[in-house]
Order: sequence, then C-alpha cells, then structure tokens
Amino acid sequence: MAGAYDNVKIARKVSRPTALDYINHIFEGFVEMHGDRQFRDDKAIVGGVAWLVNRPVTVIGIQKGKSMEENIERNFGSPHPEGYRKALRLMKQAEKFGRPIINLINTSGAYCGVGAEERGQGEAIARNLLEMAELKVPSISVVIGEGGSGGALALAVTDRVWMLENSVYAILSPEGFASILWKDANRAKEAADVMKLTANDLLEMGIIEKVIKEAKGGAQNDFGFTANLLKSKLVTELDILCDKPVDQLLNERYARFRKFGEFSE
Repeated sequence: MAGAYDNVKIARKVSRPTALDYINHIFEGFVEMHGDRQFRDDKAIVGGVAWLVNRPVTVIGIQKGKSMEENIERNFGSPHPEGYRKALRLMKQAEKFGRPIINLINTSGAYCGVGAEERGQGEAIARNLLEMAELKVPSISVVIGEGGSGGALALAVTDRVWMLENSVYAILSPEGFASILWKDANRAKEAADVMKLTANDLLEMGIIEKVIKEAKGGAQNDFGFTANLLKSKLVTELDILCDKPVDQLLNERYARFRKFGEFSE
C-alpha cells in the first residue's frame, strides 16, 4: 500500500508538469506580464492574462524548472518577495477589470535567503493573504505539485482550493517536520503519514474542495488527461462563481477560512 511519502516523491519529480505546461495547454492567448514595479521580475512566479475558452482570466503560477539551468533561473520554484508582489499586482489588476483569477501552486516554500528577508518576505506574504481575502472577483487555486508553507498559502486565499491527486500541501516539508519533532530528518517518511498532507487527506478534512485525478504514477505519465480534466473543472466552477453577487462571494470566502479556526480550538 502506497504511503503519503510516495505522493511527496511524485510531487517533486523533475518530469512533473509545471505551471507553464498547464497554462500553455489549458489557456489560449497567454500574455505574460513581468515585474513588481519595485525591485525586479522574479521568474519563480509567472503570470498574465489569457482566455479560458471564451472567458478572459488572470492566471498566475509558481514555476519550477525541468533542468538544473531552468531551476537556477526559476530559483527552484521558491519565490522572492518581489514574486509575491508581482502576483498581487496582477490580482489587483484582475479585480480592476473584472477578471477571475486562477493560481497554480508548486513550491517547497518561499525563498528564505538573507536578501529576501531584507526586502520583506514575511510582509509580502502577509499582504497577499490580507488582499486576497477581499478581492471582488472569483478565484481558484490549484496545487499542482508541492504546496509548501506560507510560500504556497500566499496564493491560496481563494474561493476554491483544489489539488491534483498526487500533490501535497503542508506547513513544511516532511524532512523539516521530522527534524523539528524527532531531531531526525531521516524519519521523513513517517512524518509524511503523520502530517496528513495528501490531497485525499485534505479533502476529507475539508481543507480543499476538489481532487483532480491523475494518470497512474503521476500527471507526467499522461499530461493531456489531467490537463483536460482540470480545464473542464475550471470552466464549470467559474460559471458558478461568476454568477454569484460580490457580497455573497466575499462572505462565503470569509466563512471558508474562518472555519479553520475550529481546528485550533
């Protein structure tokens, strides 16, 4: 029987489809936008405007590479604060023009280097959480690989949060969890089971709303199957969300995240 750490290994595969793979397959006419208008363009986050069938949308993704060179360019999918500020700029632009927002998440966590901290990593993430809670347009986030800590949550305060079947979503990596709890990173496999980080675990707990099926062994084995299924689910869900009055949308989003306070009581 497969364990949770098997999902972790699949989610981390270099061959796993990236955010840009899904963007290029699902959307049409994607126009990428760059920069946070403060410091620089962070290539760990890509985003812009596209069409989902006949609906204009803003799509944002955390991008990993498929080679060492690409991963260096994309900082291994670990965004700097300017990446999160770029994402927020695009989300606020989407709100201004009434476009729904779709976020594709795949990160082990936000970059924790000295420079990132000096430029306000924590503040950038916190501001995204605050601003996303009040965006007056529909929003959907999909964890397509790893969903690590605040680095993932910074793009996941949305009306719907979905996960691909073999993706994972947690407060930190199993290795980090094992190091803190047992002082032994080698117990990562055991930690993964304890953490309840798989898509099915999180669906059962009500943390997410939907699990998107993958081919056996991962989406890389039949990318078209998973991408086409995700596209059809996005089209259907946006039809529902876009029909909701803004007040209802905001109230339901507030209630969605407010209920998680019950887990700490």
